Amino acid sequence: MVRKESLQILRDPSSLLIALALPILLLLIFGYGVSLDARHVPVAVVTESRSPAAEGFVAGLRHSPWFTPVPYPNMHEAVAALKRQNVEGILWLRENFGRSLESFRNHGVHVVVNGVDDNTARLVEGYLQNTWATWLAQSNLRGRTLTFLPVALDVRIWYNPNVRSRDFLIPGLIAVIMTLIGALLTSMVVAREWERGTLESLFSTPVTIAEILLGKFLPYFVLGMTGMGISVLMGHFLFEVPLRGSLLTLVSTSALFLTTALGMGLVISSVSKNQFVAGQIAIVFTFLPAFILSGFIFDIHSMPLFIRVITHIIPASYYVTILQSIFLAGDIPGVIWPNSAALLLFSVLLFGLLLKISRKRIL
Repeated sequence: MVRKESLQILRDPSSLLIALALPILLLLIFGYGVSLDARHVPVAVVTESRSPAAEGFVAGLRHSPWFTPVPYPNMHEAVAALKRQNVEGILWLRENFGRSLESFRNHGVHVVVNGVDDNTARLVEGYLQNTWATWLAQSNLRGRTLTFLPVALDVRIWYNPNVRSRDFLIPGLIAVIMTLIGALLTSMVVAREWERGTLESLFSTPVTIAEILLGKFLPYFVLGMTGMGISVLMGHFLFEVPLRGSLLTLVSTSALFLTTALGMGLVISSVSKNQFVAGQIAIVFTFLPAFILSGFIFDIHSMPLFIRVITHIIPASYYVTILQSIFLAGDIPGVIWPNSAALLLFSVLLFGLLLKISRKRIL
């Protein structure tokens, strides 16, 4: 059965495209296209003060990778540009900017942020505050005490010190891709055999239903693990995501999750014997929940309670947690073992359900 299925894979390029080409395509699209960072954000700068302090702060803003300052002569034109969405915010340095600094007050700085996109608004606000604090610290180091800093902060960020959203998103993206690949590989391939009538011929042989399922599982498991390997290599070398955990833990937990994903595909194929319907079910019941409810992009803890309960039946949510730990923090037993146990439970339940509902019969 395994040999027969392997030959079928080699004769049918669609399985190879799903397992090998799809991860590369999705990683390139989402890896470069999905980012929670804001770079070179256009910000209107209205400078009424001609003091050296104001010119120095604007110069620091120009050298920041986060902003592209656009000068405007007055607030009226800057507000008009904000309404046209030509800029994402306004930095207004009033005439008393220099005097406010010398008197230990910051009333000469006004910031207006476009709140239509609340995520970008929070990023712009945070970046401006960070740029302001950095400029103040540098000015004090140069001996130009512009304001009183009673506390010197030494900020350390653990696990993602560069604060790159890509380092957080790529591991979750691998989990989403593996969910889609695993479900599509088995669901559509088995449905295609129903359409072609090849399973009817197989049912006339002495082979048992367990042997049929095992023969379908093993070749696609090897194919899916190959796709996982390609995804990990791209994430580590192309997108420069650190891999702090062990390869053994990564491979073993990925094998456990792929078993679950392939089991979901086999269950879908037992429900639907049409390729189109099987593909739609796989996308709706595996890919979309993995994309939205796994913690890949949206924080699960910020969701309503009843949605958080639903996330516990999404296998990808456990795999996302495992991958983010392996890539960014390392092998953390308190994270790896409970989530791996959940994936093992999903695998046992899915294949137990398959053995119960699968029969060697046409109808």
